[in-house]
Amino acid sequence: MVRISLDVMGGDYGPEVVIPGAARALERHPDIRFVLFGQEARCAELLAKNPKLQAASTFHDCEIAVGMDEKPSQALRRGRGKSSMWKAIDAINAGEADVVVSAGNTGALMAMSVFCLRTMQRIQRPAIAAIWPTLKGESIVLDVGATIGADAQQLMDFALMGGAMARALFEVERPSVGLLNVGVEEIKGQEEVKEAGRLIREANIEGIDYYGFVEGDDIGRGTVDVVVTEGFSGNIALKAAEGTARQIAEYLRAAMSRTLLAKIGYVFAKGAFDRLREKMDPRKVNGGVFLGLNGVVIKSHGGTDPEGFAAAIDVGYDMVKNGLKSKIEADLARYHGTQPSEALPRGVNDEV
Repeated sequence: MVRISLDVMGGDYGPEVVIPGAARALERHPDIRFVLFGQEARCAELLAKNPKLQAASTFHDCEIAVGMDEKPSQALRRGRGKSSMWKAIDAINAGEADVVVSAGNTGALMAMSVFCLRTMQRIQRPAIAAIWPTLKGESIVLDVGATIGADAQQLMDFALMGGAMARALFEVERPSVGLLNVGVEEIKGQEEVKEAGRLIREANIEGIDYYGFVEGDDIGRGTVDVVVTEGFSGNIALKAAEGTARQIAEYLRAAMSRTLLAKIGYVFAKGAFDRLREKMDPRKVNGGVFLGLNGVVIKSHGGTDPEGFAAAIDVGYDMVKNGLKSKIEADLARYHGTQPSEALPRGVNDEV
């Protein structure tokens, strides 16, 4: 049984998306048990329409819902201990849940997750890992927004955590890992990136196969299983890819409706276009994973629909079933076990 905690009020649409999304996920994974945190007045009727979900869930009424436009500091002051987001995260500490899923405010979710769960020992900063569709299938890209301007050691930790996630998600024994850079030559790039490459190469980590530097176009090609970068460039890459996908979809839609001949051609090629639409559907790869915390946190797109939210729940389910947290802890212990104790970084655990 996998116990999943849901911030029912999170996202642009709250319960209207989260509850039917959870019902879809339950159909795919009957061994899920949900712990729901939300405002009962908005959730009761929706739950009544989904009796199977209601039977597989425990509901907790919460007085506060974190707004999508709230600053993290404001959300912490107003919602700490009381909001649906905080209580959903804290369910992991309470032993009620194995993973939390929220479509809420990303900054608030990260801040609350760090305060509530704390970072793993020896991890300086958490990362957000995105699942990325490629020509070869899927890959993992991290960080896509949590740590701006990561240093060499943090990039090294991202490589370890990304490799562990790839083993949990893709069931690859030794996933390939590349560092995102402006070129593949060792002399190119920022000093932090070059230093991170040296650290990963010399560590010769058992759980990953270090490929070297990769460029932006390697992400979509699926050159490696895991692409490591800092949060600024990772977030730009993510938003650029999402925008490009929408742009291509609009181009195709306009081209297929421009002339009568194009419309006839679309009818004959509809199967191919349906497969393309399926490949480009962002809902299928919804669910960013917060790595480096003492618990598994999944961030869904705030504007997704029930199918997209169900996909985010699927990611959380897979992370628990395949032991993501234990894999990360084992990799960190193997790597840092070779380092002198006086070199341990001062992490969030020490500062909170």
